[in-house]
Amino acid sequence: MQHPAVPDLSHTHTRPIHWVATATALAAVVALSSVLQPDAATAAQTPGAEPRNAPAHIAPPDPAAVVFPLECGPVKAVVQKKATGDLDGDGRPETVAVVHCDAPMGTPPDGVYVLTRGTDDAKPRVVATLVNPADRRTATALAVRGGEVHATLLGYSSADVPSCCPDVTDDVKWQWKNGAFVRDTPSQARTV
Repeated sequence: MQHPAVPDLSHTHTRPIHWVATATALAAVVALSSVLQPDAATAAQTPGAEPRNAPAHIAPPDPAAVVFPLECGPVKAVVQKKATGDLDGDGRPETVAVVHCDAPMGTPPDGVYVLTRGTDDAKPRVVATLVNPADRRTATALAVRGGEVHATLLGYSSADVPSCCPDVTDDVKWQWKNGAFVRDTPSQARTV
């Protein structure tokens, strides 16, 4: 088998001077980029508009300091996931916690709870139950974005489905409206 003829490209062989020239050019670009910075942002801020993210100086409620409304018998409750953010727009962060009993076998159902603390920085407390463990749901994802709680929940289409094998997935969100958390299911439940 013959290979096609390839011309000798002697100019493509690198020499030390090529590396010096490349390094010098790269250093010049980096130096120039540090001098030429964009102007400061000058967008007008809406008076009174506060970000929905919690201020850095206010610590969110710690789930480790809360007794959750779970009946776990001889085992303890375990915080599986948590997310924080200002859910009610008061400038103070809340914590959303996914909690279940630390069962030695199987997959125990999750509870999803909202925690807050009083204005006097009192001990954190549960103020809302978004998912009750009695509903036999498992949260596989949890996030707080834009003042909303987003979660992916696994569940069962009927009581006949074994606990080992959830067959329904729901992407859900909750938003604080008129003094309560309102659930919205952006997408239809899907069978897995």
